[in-house]
Parts: sequence; C-alpha cells; structure tokens
Amino acid sequence: MATAQLSAAPRPHAHPMANPGYGKRSAPDQEPRTGRDFAHLPVREASIAGYLDRLDDESDLSIKTLAKHLPYGQCAIGTALNNLSAAGHLRRVRRPVIVDGCPRWVWHTFFSRTARNDAWWDTVLAGEAPVTQPPSPEAARSVAYGVLARLGRIDPRLTLSAGECGALEEHAAEWFARGAGEAQLVQAVTAGLPERVAHAYGFVRARLLAKLPPPEPQPRTPRYEVVCTACGEPGGDRALSGGLCGGCWGGRPALPPDQVQAHVGRLRAALRTRARTEKGAGA
Repeated sequence: MATAQLSAAPRPHAHPMANPGYGKRSAPDQEPRTGRDFAHLPVREASIAGYLDRLDDESDLSIKTLAKHLPYGQCAIGTALNNLSAAGHLRRVRRPVIVDGCPRWVWHTFFSRTARNDAWWDTVLAGEAPVTQPPSPEAARSVAYGVLARLGRIDPRLTLSAGECGALEEHAAEWFARGAGEAQLVQAVTAGLPERVAHAYGFVRARLLAKLPPPEPQPRTPRYEVVCTACGEPGGDRALSGGLCGGCWGGRPALPPDQVQAHVGRLRAALRTRARTEKGAGA
C-alpha cells in the first residue's frame, strides 16, 4: 500500500520552487537514504515524507502547493505535516530580514530524513552550527615563513635572511589569523616600493604592522524562531513539543478519516435539505 502511494506521487522535479529565500531547508547531519527511512510512519505520512525528502531545497512546501502535487487534500496534508513534525522529521521556522529598508519575516520548513528530538532541533535552529576554524598558529607561522622567504625572489630589494624571516614570522602569521591570504600579504608588502630600500627587514616589518588588516568579525550564524507547524504561531516562552504548540498538540486533535468523511456527509445533506426547503418556499 505504501509503495503504491509513493509510486503514484509525481516526480519531485516537477514540483515548483518557493520565492527566493523561502521554502524547504534540508537539516544537517542526516543518515544516508535507504529504502526504509519512513517505515515507522503511517502510510500517508510515509508517502508524503518520501516525497518531501526528494525535493530540492527552496521547494514550495505550502499545504496548498503540496495538495496540487500529491494525491491528498489540504486537510489531510496539514494533518500529515503535523504528524511528521511530532515524529521529529519537520520544523517550521521564521527569521527576520530587511528588504528595501522594511522588516519582514522569511519562512522556512526544515526537513530531516532522520527523525530528531526536540533538543537536537533546538540546538541546530538556535544557530549553533560549526564554523570553519582558522589554521593553527604553528601552521600559520610555517606559511608565513615561506612567504617572507619568497619576497626576495619577487623583488631583490626585499631579500631577508633566515634569521630575519624567523623574527618577522609571527607578524606575518597574524595576517593569516585575521583571514588574509598569501597574495594579499605579498601585495601589501611589495606595492609601491621606493627606488631604494636601505633596510629590507625594517621596511617589511613596518609594512606588516602598518597594513595589518582588522580582526575578522565573529561569524553570524542564522537564528531561527520555531513556529507551530499547525497554526504558525511562535512558541514564545512556551516550549513547542514536537514542533506543535499546546493548543494544536492537545487542544485540537485531528479526527480520523472516517469521522471526517461522515461529518462532511452530514454537512452536505444539511445543505441539500436547506436548498430544497428554500426552493419549495419560493414556489
């Protein structure tokens, strides 16, 4: 049954993309894809999860769009997304941005093939992502020494002895610690040389100190505000369990499909009865 549901779904490459900056985001550190990634889920949820998993990042994951590309109605998809959130596969988030000087919210849906608990989601979405580490001091000094030693081959006026390279090594290494590259350092030292350099060591030292770039700013990782998967309201001071607020988790339980169909049937019958009554009164 689950296999039939999945095979009946359209190919993900036909799915539309969201506006730039919106839509799906793949969660990090997922396990490799297998044939039983969603075997623990009900048939409908497994079918929808398999479809979402194959979509590209920034795909449109709105309920209305998913209903156009999957064999389920909007109510069924909304309930399934809530269940996927509770199972740890999905979180809806928002983040503030400035567009043309005006603040606005950007919405994303993070999806993880691997089910995660609330603590994992809270850590990842709080922006605690790994950052690229600068080279170790030892490695930076080694590279710095090599650059200083090559200055004499670039321009004989800047020839340094081995001892002078060692004495300037720490100053040059500071450039790399601040994010500069070798080409940037060489350009700063060799650009606009005077016709005669009386003392190469003093000249290079003065330029390394005078043109030292500012420290790199601390990387700003994006911070997301998790919102309720069902109603879209932020959790605020209240914790969201499984990505759902208290009202949507326990206060508004979803009806089973047979009860939904029975309720819709009663509404339709009531509307038909009312229409006949109004027609008879008009006659």
